[in-house]
Amino acid sequence: MAENSLLSRLDGIEARFAEVSTLITDPDVISDMKRYVKLTKEYKDLEKLTKATRQYRNLLDNISEAKNILDTESDEDMRAMAKEQLDEASNKLPILEEEIKILLIPADPEDAKNAIVEIRGGTGGDEAAIFAGDLFKMYSKYCEAKGWTIAVTSFNEGTAGGYKEIVFAVTGDNVYGTMKYESGVHRVQRVPATETQGRVHTSAATVAVLPEAEEFDVEINEGEIKWDTFRSGGAGGQNVNKVESGVRLRYMWRNPNTGVTEEILIECTETRDQPKNKERALSRLRTFIYDKEHQKYLDDIASRRKTMVSTGDRSAKIRTYNYPQGRITDHRINYTIYNLQAFMDGDIQDCIDHLIIAENAEKLKESEL
Repeated sequence: MAENSLLSRLDGIEARFAEVSTLITDPDVISDMKRYVKLTKEYKDLEKLTKATRQYRNLLDNISEAKNILDTESDEDMRAMAKEQLDEASNKLPILEEEIKILLIPADPEDAKNAIVEIRGGTGGDEAAIFAGDLFKMYSKYCEAKGWTIAVTSFNEGTAGGYKEIVFAVTGDNVYGTMKYESGVHRVQRVPATETQGRVHTSAATVAVLPEAEEFDVEINEGEIKWDTFRSGGAGGQNVNKVESGVRLRYMWRNPNTGVTEEILIECTETRDQPKNKERALSRLRTFIYDKEHQKYLDDIASRRKTMVSTGDRSAKIRTYNYPQGRITDHRINYTIYNLQAFMDGDIQDCIDHLIIAENAEKLKESEL
């Protein structure tokens, strides 16, 4: 892209940044939570772009100044300094241009949100449940390394270990924008612990990553929610089986995409504090409805993308974990590495980085930047 073309795209960035900076301090804006959150997100994005824009203009000025000195100056020391300045700025310019092009791509508004992650054992019986447990441990270690917080909302243990299904919330910085690449079918090839002949079996688990809905993302008539309480089961503690801390909510909801009214049933026994369980059950209800109402949005992205990167498609086989070969293969971008043990210990960032690069390259093509 020619410099003047990129500069034309940057026109008005600093003015809009100044405008948004003023708006987010306006009491009327602060009182409108939906607008305030939207503007705060725009402020963060524009802050990065404004900083890069100023650096870009500075580099162009340095190049122009250095060229002018080389054209008009006869002093060798001055010319040497100008040559050094020209080389340094010229080397930095294309790198900064690529950074700006990425920043100019409209960000997915969901990316900054926390996430709800659902892992379910698929084909493979007990081994699939064990693998679902392994994936949960992998994500737990990854989130811990990122400084994110995990809160398990519900789980159903497998008979031989692991989980038939487990649902957990992840809280932190840009969680959904990072974890969304994990949505899909994860396939494992290994010798199960129950296998006496040493044969390799193939099993699968499904991962769904959903953006956590804020209170103002969906409208829920809380007066229509029917609540039940029950005693939590499980081991340990005087509270268990004595206090009705578990909560169950029932909510009749009309799906705007189908026009069908359906009953939503959600249970939460995560804590021994009933009000906290109610709060978390409500959060899951908002996220469930939000996900359903935004399914068309996800389908639209999937239909426009040539790759499976970040489509949110839960039926697509995205990755294979081959234990005999110690190999991980991500089928969306033909990414293969041979450090399976480290990967299962939460070292998945390199794979996610490659997926982000692939998606950005695709977005650049679409936007013709």
